[in-house]
Amino acid sequence: MGDDGHPGPVEVRYERRRFDPVRVAVVGLFLLAVFYTLYFARSLLLPVALAILFSLVLSPAVRGLRRAGIAPPIGAAVIVLLLVLSVGLGAYSLVDPATRWLQHAPQTLHSLEVKIRKLKKPVERVQAATQQVSSMAQVENGRKPMPVVIQETGFSKTVLASTQNLLFNGVTALILLYFLLASGDTFLRKLVHVLPRFRDKVRAVDMAHAIEQEVSHYLFTITYINAGLGLATALAMFLLGMPNPALWGGMVALLNFIPYLGASVNLVVLTLVAILSFDSLAHAALVPITFLSLATLEGQIVTPLVLGQRLTLNPVIIFLALMLWGWMWGIPGMLIAVPFLVVLKIVANRIPALAPLAEFLNR
Repeated sequence: MGDDGHPGPVEVRYERRRFDPVRVAVVGLFLLAVFYTLYFARSLLLPVALAILFSLVLSPAVRGLRRAGIAPPIGAAVIVLLLVLSVGLGAYSLVDPATRWLQHAPQTLHSLEVKIRKLKKPVERVQAATQQVSSMAQVENGRKPMPVVIQETGFSKTVLASTQNLLFNGVTALILLYFLLASGDTFLRKLVHVLPRFRDKVRAVDMAHAIEQEVSHYLFTITYINAGLGLATALAMFLLGMPNPALWGGMVALLNFIPYLGASVNLVVLTLVAILSFDSLAHAALVPITFLSLATLEGQIVTPLVLGQRLTLNPVIIFLALMLWGWMWGIPGMLIAVPFLVVLKIVANRIPALAPLAEFLNR
C-alpha cells in the first residue's frame, strides 16, 4: 500500500492477474476450437488416440524384447500380432452365443411384451383418451389431420456402416501402433533435443516416464479387475441358470471399462434377460442382486485396494469427461476418457501453472 492509500505496483499487478477478461476470452475461444476440432475430426483422431494409448501400455514389452536381443521393429510386430490374436480369439468365443441371442431376438421381444402387458394398461388408457380428443378435433375442424410418416433406416445398413467404420479405425490404429512401437524412444529424444533449457528437458523425460508407467499400471490393473469381474459374473449367471453366461460375462468385462455408466447398462441388460428367462420373479430378481453384489465388491473394495490413492480422480470430473468424450467420439471416446484424465492429472501435477487444474482433478 502506498503513502497516498492507493495499492502499490505489486498489488496492482496481482489484481490484474487475478482476472483478465481478454485472457479468459482467448482461453475460452481456444477450448471451443479444440472441442470443435476433436468433434469434426473424430474419424481421423480416434485411431491416433487409440494407437498412442496402446503404445503407452505396450512400450515396456517392446523394451523387454530389445533387452533380450530382439530389434524393436521385430518386437513391435510380435506384440501387435499377439494383440490381434488375443482380441480375435476373444471375439470368436463370443460370436456364437451373440449370434444365437440375436436369432432369438424376435421371440425374446414377444415374451417381454407378454410379461409387461399389465404395465401397458395405463398407457393404453392414455392412448384411448388421446384418440377421443383427436376425434373431437376432427369433428370441429371438419378435416382429417395430416398423416405423419416416419422413415427408418434399415438395421442391416446401419450395422454394415458401423462395422466398416470399426474395421477401418481398427486397422488404422494397428498400423500406427506398430510404427509407434517400432520407433521406440525416437519422439522423446527429439522432444528433449528441441527443448531449450536443461530443466525443461529433465521435466519432459520425467513426465513421459511417469505417463507411461502410470497409464500402463492403470490399464493393466483395470483390465485384470474387469476380466475377474467378467469371469465371476459368468460363473454366477451359470449357477443361476441364465442362458449364454459367457456372453454376459464378456459384456460385463467390456462395459466395465466405462465407469458408472457401464455398470448401469450391465444391470439393466441382465435384469431384462433374467425377466425373460425365468417364470418366477423371485428367481429373476436373484440376477440383478447378484450382479450388484459383485459390482459393489469390485468398485468399493477391490479397485481402491489395488489401485491405491495414486490414480484417484474426482468422480464429478470423471462423469463430465464421460459425457464430453461420449458426445464427441461415442463409445470409444467413453473408453479412453479415464486414461486421458490420468494423463492430464500427471501433466498437471508436474507443471506449476496447471496446479489449479490438478486440484480439481484430485478426489
